[in-house]
Amino acid sequence: MIKNLHFLLMAVASFVAIAMSSCIDDEISTSSSDILSFSTDTVKFDTVITHQGSPTKQFLVYNKSKKTLNISSIKVAGESKGHFFLNVDGMKGDEFHDIEVRGNDSIFVFVESRLDPTNQDEPEYLEDNIEFVTNGVTQKVAVTAWGQDVIILNDTTLSEATHLTANKPYVIYGTLTVDSLVNVTIDPGATLLFHDKASLFVKGKLTAIGTQERPITMRGDRLDHVVGEIGYDIMSGQWDGVYFNYGSYDNELSYVLMRGNTRGMQAYSNDMSHRTLHIFNCVLHNATYVTLLGENAWIDAEGTEFSDAGIYVADFLGGKLGFVNCTFANYYLFSVIDGPIVNLEMKYEDGTEALFDGHFDNCIFYGNTSELNIDALDGLNILMRNCLFQSAGEDDACFINCMWDADPMFYTEREEYIFDYRLRDGSDAIARGDRSFCPVSARYDRYGVDRFASEGHDIGAYVWVPAPVVD
Repeated sequence: MIKNLHFLLMAVASFVAIAMSSCIDDEISTSSSDILSFSTDTVKFDTVITHQGSPTKQFLVYNKSKKTLNISSIKVAGESKGHFFLNVDGMKGDEFHDIEVRGNDSIFVFVESRLDPTNQDEPEYLEDNIEFVTNGVTQKVAVTAWGQDVIILNDTTLSEATHLTANKPYVIYGTLTVDSLVNVTIDPGATLLFHDKASLFVKGKLTAIGTQERPITMRGDRLDHVVGEIGYDIMSGQWDGVYFNYGSYDNELSYVLMRGNTRGMQAYSNDMSHRTLHIFNCVLHNATYVTLLGENAWIDAEGTEFSDAGIYVADFLGGKLGFVNCTFANYYLFSVIDGPIVNLEMKYEDGTEALFDGHFDNCIFYGNTSELNIDALDGLNILMRNCLFQSAGEDDACFINCMWDADPMFYTEREEYIFDYRLRDGSDAIARGDRSFCPVSARYDRYGVDRFASEGHDIGAYVWVPAPVVD
């Protein structure tokens, strides 16, 4: 019986081998009608920083005929000022010969780009072609990119008054330091792109005043997409953060969009009588640990969104704090959130009590975690007035006219990668604030909507705008 089984297995193996050999034709086709197919007609790179290599793109080359095809030539046509490099069958270069693809099979082609300087401020559109010649027939796959010249700052210390302009983006490697007693100004529309682990360290003074039409951007230098239309910009931890050191005072930030870092914005001080940081109509979004940290610092903020962090959205160890019409929200995407939205550290490392003097007025606290690390603010000299909380609670001497067990109804859809903290129709934050807390200078939100236009005053960083009626 064992002998018969052996012969049966041998017969089956022979049949499978014959069947497979009949499906694969090793004869090379010479017919001009046997050509290639491609998984795409265009390889699209996002904005590519000149002198800096791009991420790798890939596509498939199919042979849908039964016979083997010999691709006599694969090359980059060289029609643009950019340089596009290929990897075919594990070999790198820009031209290949006699690449065989068996019948009903395919190969991968990988593409990288390294672009020459464009010698202009605005991005330049570059286009080339990858040419395939098979049986005398030439086929092309387009490859496109936007080349962007930049100014590179590599472990740079700014030791005199400096303007960072909006002409070209800045790519920062290592640490960009603002030296003591130096005022650095960032112009409206400027873009600071931080490489992996890069940071901005302010010993002197930073004045970053953007506008609604021309905000200042601080983000990582990965300008490509993670997948599909989802930009790499959605990822946290791409760069380190911004630090205001002891002795740095009177820093001003308006219309600054800062995102995708590890440690957010951190302000350290040992003098609460001198303001360290003023933040107006900004966004501090998507940090691995915390979007804003203050230690004994005087920090004021109006109309600002603090959103999405792995531990705390905001963390304070003492300090003079004034937050008006701000949104503190946490729907962090990349891990389980490991702390409350706002953390108030009540003791220093030596065990002494932290000193607080603060108020949060017309602010929203909402997300996938608890709002505060403590239930009561007794003894901290902190008031929360006309604020909206997700949890159930009740007013007392520190919580005054607050909205409890309420829903701001953000437009945020975490599963769809939409993080939009404006208010939907029916939000509990609509017209529940106190206008007397809001200075005239904060009359308009980041989108230019007038907080004083209606009778009621909305809670949070953004004024409610009714959704358009759809027929």
